[in-house]
Amino acid sequence: MEALFSNIKKMIEKADRPGLPVGADYDSTCVFLLIFNNDGELNILTVQKTDNEGYPWRNQVALPGGHVDKEDASPLEAAYRELEEELKIKKGQVELMGSLGHFQTINQKDLNVFIGIWKTREAVSFDPAEISKVFEIPLKNLVQTHIDSKYHGRIPNVLELLYPFKEVVIWGVTARILHYFIELIYPLIVDEAVADKFGSSPN
Repeated sequence: MEALFSNIKKMIEKADRPGLPVGADYDSTCVFLLIFNNDGELNILTVQKTDNEGYPWRNQVALPGGHVDKEDASPLEAAYRELEEELKIKKGQVELMGSLGHFQTINQKDLNVFIGIWKTREAVSFDPAEISKVFEIPLKNLVQTHIDSKYHGRIPNVLELLYPFKEVVIWGVTARILHYFIELIYPLIVDEAVADKFGSSPN
């Protein structure tokens, strides 16, 4: 698994990452895409927002994160702060792999996406007023949807780009981030030497 993490990090470092939007005013936000080893398979950590009326992220499955405050030294430090505030995951438990770039929402928010390895896994806790559930999603589930839905090599529109998992469906900007990540590591997914880590094959 360490070799796989190393290969993913190299791909991130060489990637043509989406940059800041030009000519528009967006609120600066940040999220963490956390990946981790679960019995020899890659998983990602997501949260489901609460069912609060009027809340723009109501019931949505998202990556942990939030707004960049004036007091934050950088967007990365804001992402670490939000991770600890939301899930009690401390900076020392995460090995930073890099940035996946910038992704925008329809309500004028720019998400600066960081990716890291959740190295020291401990039980998470959260405020039920903001988060209703935490999901540890096997990446193989998302990859299988990606393959079955023929997402590879193209960017589907928002109505088509959906990643179902159990009783929820990942859509919107979170789905676009996952699509970008899966496309980025696709050479590993189809590599027979490591394909078992993803639990699926496009053939």
